[in-house]
Amino acid sequence: RSSYSCCYFVLPCCFFDFHGKYSRRQSKKTQYREYLDFVAQVGFICGFHVEEDCLRIPSTKRVSFIGRSRSYAAAECAVIDQQITQFINSRRTCAVATCDRRVGFNHKDHCGGLCKEAGSEPPEDETGTAGTIWMPGFQPREKAEQIRNCASLPRDFVDEVVLNVANLLLNAAPQKSCSDKQGGNMNTWNQGESLSLREVAGHLNKETLKKLKSEYGGLQTLLKNNHQVFEVLNGRVHIRDWRKEKPPSKTKPEVKRRLSAEAFKTRLCWFFIHHPDGCSLPSEACPYAHGTEELR
Repeated sequence: RSSYSCCYFVLPCCFFDFHGKYSRRQSKKTQYREYLDFVAQVGFICGFHVEEDCLRIPSTKRVSFIGRSRSYAAAECAVIDQQITQFINSRRTCAVATCDRRVGFNHKDHCGGLCKEAGSEPPEDETGTAGTIWMPGFQPREKAEQIRNCASLPRDFVDEVVLNVANLLLNAAPQKSCSDKQGGNMNTWNQGESLSLREVAGHLNKETLKKLKSEYGGLQTLLKNNHQVFEVLNGRVHIRDWRKEKPPSKTKPEVKRRLSAEAFKTRLCWFFIHHPDGCSLPSEACPYAHGTEELR
């Protein structure tokens, strides 16, 4: 609707309508194919010659649509814009009815113009201002999307939380000690106890929890981001024992094995610095640097 000369490319992924999640209406098609048909239908109703293409990308959802030309003359823009407004209103009616579960609609694959559904006629005030209002209550996303996956938190704050949680697990009773029996070495390495996320959160101060609550996933996301130190399984937090990690597969192509080997020693080993027993692995086997002199 931005201009007659507008072209578009879209790669449909998540199943969403204009007002929420897309609701299936045909059982004879897969959910993906039905959603693709819906996205194509939007293009047709907006007056485009819609072309379908399959991208050569490593994804299961790689069908795209391209609108490079219009199916109507520039003089018909006002009529098509009114048609688009009616279609948006019909989809809004569908969204409300789906929530209520009281009204059933009969959708067609491509209605060639408008969905002939109950309530598809737009209010008069919305028809008259179709060129200036895209849809009532529409709120575009901010230009600068805020990153809220704990990645933008201050490094010193993250390090403090990691250290506090690790000490909590190490000092929890009863302690778990893992023996390294390889080569006859019976030295024990304290892996600590596992605790639920709720228990861990209960030991953190209110200021820390408040800061984490503003992030998506909160404490769990922060701990998962620190993969070197923690393992989060079924809502429980464990200290990671790198002796139990599977070694790199020898069946990998040479190029991939070389790239993974070159990624070693680019960060300091947290266990070498902070764990009371040091790192569970010898320096040559640890993917992290035991001291700054080993950093690549």
